[in-house]
Amino acid sequence: MGYALSLSHPPRRGVTLVELAIAMSIVVLMASMAWPSYQARLAKVRRQDAVLALTQVQTAQEMFRAHHGLYAASLSQLRGGVGPVSPQGLYDIVLENVGAEGYGVVARARADGQQARDLDCPWLALRVDQGVPEQTPSRSCWNQ
Repeated sequence: MGYALSLSHPPRRGVTLVELAIAMSIVVLMASMAWPSYQARLAKVRRQDAVLALTQVQTAQEMFRAHHGLYAASLSQLRGGVGPVSPQGLYDIVLENVGAEGYGVVARARADGQQARDLDCPWLALRVDQGVPEQTPSRSCWNQ
């Protein structure tokens, strides 16, 4: 009764530590390439908060003018959920240059908020002159 001594190894199952390290490196590399694009997309989506706030101010200003014959000099005079902070709290809203024929309203990303890292569009503004609105700084900031 003899046993044959076999020098061959049985087939391995699973992965080695080297293979796992290579796979993890590839995943990390792919994630690091995708992260900036993901952050830029989030910033663009969050800009809708400013667009909504500025649109609400525009609507409230037109309603105020229809009732009083002039534009409101402060946000506190306006109705319709208009306030000094955007609905999601990402932007500070400031009314400026109010006159008989127009006004300006600016949404600035809050320094302590998620949108503060949006370097492409840190602010959005709406200027209305004789009933004609102008959106600045660019159409892309307004997601158009």
